[in-house]
This record gives sequence, structure tokens and C-alpha cells, in this order.
Amino acid sequence: MNHLKPKKTYKFGIDFALVNTKKNDMSLRKIISTLLLLPLVTALYAQVSPLEQLKADPRKAYGTDYPYQSQETVLTKAPRGYKPFYISHYGRHGSRYYWNDQLYNDLDSLMTTAHNKHLLTAQGESFYSKFMAAKDELKTGVSELTQLGWEQHQGIARTMYNRFPEVFRKGGNILAISSLSGRCVLSMSAFCQELVQCNPKLEIREQSSRFTLDGVVPDDSQNPVKHNYPKAKPRYEQNRNTFRSDNSLRRDIISRVFVSTDGLPGNASRISGDLINLYTSLPNIYHEGMMGDIITDQEIADQWESSNLGSYSWVFSGQYTMIPILQDILRKADAVISGSSDHVADLRFGHDSCLGPLTVLMGMNGADLDPEDPYEVKNCYQSWETCKASNIQLIFYRNSKKPDDILVKCMLNGAEATLPVPTDNAPYYKWSDFRRFYTDRINNAPTE
Repeated sequence: MNHLKPKKTYKFGIDFALVNTKKNDMSLRKIISTLLLLPLVTALYAQVSPLEQLKADPRKAYGTDYPYQSQETVLTKAPRGYKPFYISHYGRHGSRYYWNDQLYNDLDSLMTTAHNKHLLTAQGESFYSKFMAAKDELKTGVSELTQLGWEQHQGIARTMYNRFPEVFRKGGNILAISSLSGRCVLSMSAFCQELVQCNPKLEIREQSSRFTLDGVVPDDSQNPVKHNYPKAKPRYEQNRNTFRSDNSLRRDIISRVFVSTDGLPGNASRISGDLINLYTSLPNIYHEGMMGDIITDQEIADQWESSNLGSYSWVFSGQYTMIPILQDILRKADAVISGSSDHVADLRFGHDSCLGPLTVLMGMNGADLDPEDPYEVKNCYQSWETCKASNIQLIFYRNSKKPDDILVKCMLNGAEATLPVPTDNAPYYKWSDFRRFYTDRINNAPTE
């Protein structure tokens, strides 16, 4: 089984054992200067541009198909006197087979027809053989969670526990809710089982029900609570024609697989699109290598900025539909803080179609900036942030001397995230400011 390589991490520090004022010529002034510059250097590395990130890991260009990668980032220490006591979470299901059977069925028909008509190149025939060998597995597994998806949520849960042990050390009650989809239910189960392995004193209630859909997938057709929020349109779309797209990859893919596409089902755009979708999905199901050199990671990366525009359009358009999730976050946190709820965590397990728009609604890392210039979109949203098993964690801290003094920190995919909430202590935000800001955002949202 081929797993993706972990992300590179950067750690900074000074070994004070090397600094001896009696034996070392380094002056105190130089030491202080170094310490003052250290946060700036750390921030610069933390703000690596999206294109530089792609150079380091081209598979990030897989976007929502990118398998979750754990991050060993160094977290900002909480202000003195504050300890974490509660976590509010939203996670996308882990790695899965393709979400519907149309892709596999279309490729089965396409490749079988091309093979029978002798329209495949040598590369095409090699792919045909490998696809046919895996076909039954792929069609049986449609939409289901893979072993990798299970392991992703185990790892995220254990990392959460180890990073914030104060929240879980004494045990306590947790409510976990999921969409009605099996892959989300199993992701929830993997996560919750791992937490209980960490501490058997935890009592976790898992629920996948129409009663709780409003807090996890509000636009599900089975949600008994109906909403009427409008779709939003990003401003860059007015200037979309100023962005230069290179479509040569699609032509190259066709020529690598087929001698001719005459008489084959589907047009060239559909065929190449299906092949790209299959390629980016393969690491999630342990079938890397099935397509040989028909497509390369670098070619996908070269197309990423264009595909990211389309991703931004759909996550931006659905942001208001996710208001019920944000309301659920605020309501449950209020209950914990007031003492009417004894939960140490509230967990939610859903889909990219919810998590992506939620990051825009909450403005995580500038996702709500809505630039007019299409070339600026990549700087406020990157499609890989909505990867398989992507997750949001809101960590709540209480001041030991002032119990009503609450801070909140937001984490996206294991890394500290910025929010548009006013603060002089980022990445920590006063709960009163956080609550007021998002209540106003909800109240000022457009309605149809």
C-alpha cells in the first residue's frame, strides 16, 4: 500500500546551552535581537504561498480528493492562566471510493468499447487491463469509506486528545452527530473509538439521525427543518475571462490513451474529465499506479489555479446554507459555558459540501475575502483545505481566576487558522467577540 509522504514541517528554536555569557562573545543585544526576529521568521514560513506549497507537494492539486495529511505544527501557547475545557468540531468523512457509480460505469463502457474497436494505444491497453482487474472492487465500493479513511480519523482523534489533554483527562460526556451517509457514520465511529481508547472514562453518544441533520448537513433533503437561503456568487466570476486557462492537458490525455475517439461514448471533454477524476481519486483507494504515466502529478499541479477557481465558486455559493451549523456551534458552546451542558466536546461528521462553505461563512484564513481578481482567489482559498478528512476544531479556553473570561482558538486541518473576529491576541479570540461577530454575520445574511 502506497501512502502519501507527510508534509514537511519547520521547527525553530534556540539552544540556550550554547549561550554562555562568560565564554561566548555573543552579546545580550544579539540574543534579544534574535528572539525578537524569531516570531517573524516563523510567521514567514507559516505563510508559504499556495504555489510554493504545490512545488513542495504537487498532490495538493488533487483538491478535495487530496488525502488528509497530519501536521506536526508547533501551536501558539495559550495566554497565562487559560486552560482548554471544551472542543467544538466539524469533520469531513475520510478517504473513500468515488462518490457515485457513474464514473466507474462510464469508464467501463468507454474502455471496453475502445478495446473492442482497437482504438487504444499501448498505454491505453495497459490501463484497460488494470482497470478491468479492479472493476468489480471499484463498483462494489462506490461511496464507501476505505481503510485509509478510517485511519485518518483515528489519527486526528488521537492528535486532538494529545494536544488538549486537559479537555479529556477527567473523562466526560461527548455528543457526536453524523450525516446519514455510511462513510460519515464510520468516520464518526473511528474517531470516537480512538478517543475512548485514549481515555475509557469518556462517554460518547453517537447519533446519525434526521433529528440532528440541521447541525451537520442542513441542506439534506431528509432534514425536517427547511431553510431558504440564497446562493452567493463570488465577484471574480465577473472577470473570469481575464484568467488564461491552458487546456492542453486534456488533449494530451486523449492522445495518450486513444488512437481515435471516433465512435466512443462521450465527448472528448467528458472522457478526459473522467480520466482526471479517476486519477486523483486513486491514492484514497490504494490503486496508485493504475494509470501509469497517462497523467502526472505535476500536470495536475500545473492546472490547479484554474481548477481552484471552480472550487471557490461552489464553496462560496453555499456559505449561507451552512448558517444552521454555525448556529449549532454557538448554541452548544453557550450551553457548555453556562453550565446547562456537561459536554467536553461536540463532534460533527459530514461532507466537503458543508465544510468548504462553512470555512467561507466563518472567514477562515481569509476565505470570505471575495476578491475581484481571479488571480487573487488562490491566496484566500485553496481547494486542498477541503481534502478528505478535513476538519475544523474550535478550542475553548477558560481563565482559572475569571471563569467567565473565555477564549477561542480555531484550527483548520490541524493548523491554527485566522478569523475575521477582532483580536489583539491571535490566534486567540475572546468568546464574547467571537459570539457577537458571528451572531451579527448570521443576522445580516441575505434571505430569499
